[in-house]
Amino acid sequence: MYSEATWIEWENLGPIDLAEDLAENNDWEFDRVDDDQINFVVAGQWRHYAVSLVMSHADGTLRLLCSFDLNPPKIRHAALRELICLANDRCWTGSFSHCPGLSAIVFRYGLLLCEGAMATMEQVDAIVTRSVATCERYYPAFQLTCRAGKSPDEALELAITDVSGCA
Repeated sequence: MYSEATWIEWENLGPIDLAEDLAENNDWEFDRVDDDQINFVVAGQWRHYAVSLVMSHADGTLRLLCSFDLNPPKIRHAALRELICLANDRCWTGSFSHCPGLSAIVFRYGLLLCEGAMATMEQVDAIVTRSVATCERYYPAFQLTCRAGKSPDEALELAITDVSGCA
């Protein structure tokens, strides 16, 4: 993955610097907002995801927000909230929320870095990769509930069932 020489260069960098290197290495479009925030876009199988990493020094947390547009009809908002609760029950790290004002679904994750703890490139890579993978996994369920009128239980079952065999 990364060479020993590269690791030595990264060991004293802050998490936002590491995220910038990660974005550069993956050719992701990014915007380094300031020393404590970076935004970038990651292409998934279903869509592009807007990822934002913010270092909060007040509580020592590296916060990740991974969002995608989803503008469900208002009549489907209650079903969407139910689906989000069901999805969050299955997520061990991070959680989804709906931001109706932005017409977006946001996956949130926090990495605690208090008392002088430093993030590693592997940690930053993992939280970005796993957050996008989680959005990819549940995106079909959000679409099935909001666009196809499926119940949250049915949409979740259809969307995350692993396919076995071949056609």
